[in-house]
Amino acid sequence: MSCDGRPSVFSPIMLPCSKAVPNRLVKVAMYEHLAALWGGPPNSYHFSLYSQWARAGWGMVMTGNFQVSGEHLTLGRDVVIPREITDATLKPFIQLADAMHGSEQSLAIMQLSHSGRQSANIIGGRWPFAPPRAPSPVRVGSASSSGFLADVFHWLCFQIPDPLSVMEIDDVVEAFSRGARVAAQSGFDGIELHAAHGYLLAQFLSLKTNLRSDEYSAENGLRIVHRILSKIREEAPPRFIVGIKLNAADYATSGSEDRALEHVRELAASRLVDFIEISGGDYENPEFTSTSTSPRQALFTRFSREALLAVASTVANPPLILLTGGFSSPAQLGTALDSKHADLLGIGRFSIICPDLPLTLRRNVHSPNSQFSSRPSIESADPTALDPAFSWLWKQVRQIKLVGAGAGIAWYTLVLRELAKQRATTTISKDMGVVRAVCGMWLWLGPTAPSNGPIIFALSLFAVSVALYWTDVFRMFEQVFPDISRSGLAMFL
Repeated sequence: MSCDGRPSVFSPIMLPCSKAVPNRLVKVAMYEHLAALWGGPPNSYHFSLYSQWARAGWGMVMTGNFQVSGEHLTLGRDVVIPREITDATLKPFIQLADAMHGSEQSLAIMQLSHSGRQSANIIGGRWPFAPPRAPSPVRVGSASSSGFLADVFHWLCFQIPDPLSVMEIDDVVEAFSRGARVAAQSGFDGIELHAAHGYLLAQFLSLKTNLRSDEYSAENGLRIVHRILSKIREEAPPRFIVGIKLNAADYATSGSEDRALEHVRELAASRLVDFIEISGGDYENPEFTSTSTSPRQALFTRFSREALLAVASTVANPPLILLTGGFSSPAQLGTALDSKHADLLGIGRFSIICPDLPLTLRRNVHSPNSQFSSRPSIESADPTALDPAFSWLWKQVRQIKLVGAGAGIAWYTLVLRELAKQRATTTISKDMGVVRAVCGMWLWLGPTAPSNGPIIFALSLFAVSVALYWTDVFRMFEQVFPDISRSGLAMFL
C-alpha cells in the first residue's frame, strides 16, 4: 500500500485460491515463434528468454499461447502440449517452469489455447488444405468486407472448418485438462484459458462464429468453458491458479456488452477462476496486435472497470480483473489502480522492449510521472515502415488487416528473439521496414523441424507461389472486366 492507504503497483494481492501475487505487474502472453516448425516443446530459446523476465520481479509471468492441439497451430512455431504425459515429455516444461520462477517470487502461468477456425493452411499443423475444427462452418473472413485482396487472402489461407461433433468437444475438454495437468506436474503455479482473440473458446462464445443449435449453441457458449474449468479444478492441486482471457472488443462490436458482463458474472459465481483478463480482437479485426492506445484502450478500460464492479457484486472474494495494454507511464499504472479499473496490470509489448520494467519502476518510484524512457518507446518504433523498394507492394497488401497486423508482430518477434539470445533489444532497428521484419521472422531455421518438415516446407513454398500468382490473376481480371462478379471469376478460374 502507498502511504495514503491506496494500493500501489508493488502492493501484493491475494487470489481466491489463497495464493498471493507479489505485485500488480503481469507480463502477459505474447506470440513467441521460438518452437520447432510445426510445433514442439519448449527449448533453450524459451528457457533463456523467460529467465530474464524471472529476474525482473514481475508479479506474474505468462507464457505465450501453448496449443492443446498439434493440428491447430497459429503461425507454425507454437509450443504444443504433449499427447502423452511422461517423464521425457514433461522435462522441457519443468525446465521452463524453473526458468520462469528463477530466484524471485514471480508466479509462472501457462496459457492454454486452441486456434479452431483460425488455424491456417500449411503452417497450422495439418496437411495442406485439410480443414480445421470449429463450432460451426464459418471461415475466417467470410463475414468481413475488407476488399477483394483480403477476400482472396482469407480464401487461400483459411479453410471452411468442419463443425465439432459432441464427441470431438469431449476430446477438446480432455485436451485442455491435459494441458493443465502438464502445467501442474511441471511446477507451474497455474494456467490461463485463452477465450479471446477469436480462438476456439472465443468462437463458442461469439454469435458470429457459433451457429449451433445444440447444447453448445452461442446462448450456451460458456458450457464448454465450464466443463473445462470444472475438470481442471477436479484434478489440480487446491492452490493451483486458474484464469481466463475474455474478449471485450468482440462483445462490444456485436452490440452485446451486457452479454459479456453476464458471462463475467457467471464465471465469478462459478468460483472456478482466480482472475479474468480483459482483451479483444480476432483475426478479422486484430486489435490485440495494435499499438494504438486511444479507442482500443478506452474500450478495454471501461469494460474492465465494469467487470470489476460486476464480480464484486456477485460473490465474496471475487476473481481479480487483469487489464492489459495501453500503459505508457508509471502514472497511468497507478491511476488504473486508484480508479478501480483493474486489480492487475498487464504489460505486453513493452515487456519485450524493457524486460526489467519492475526493477526500473522500483528504482524510479519517486518519479511517478516519468515515462518508460529507459528503453526505446513502443510508440517510437514503426515496425510497418515502408522499404522504398517494396512500397508499392506494401500499399496493396496493407489493406488486409491481418497482414498489416502481422508486420508489427514480425518486428516484435525479432526483438524477442534477440532477448532469447541474451542480446540487447536495441540491436534491432526500429525502422528496419516491413519486408525485412517479415523475412527476418520467417526465414529462420531455429530449432529442428519434424521429420516431414522438408516435404511440408516444399508444399508451403508451392502454396505461397500459387497465392501470389492467383492474386495477380484476379487483380488483372478485375481491372479488365470490372463488371464480372468475383465469385463467378473464382469459379471460372
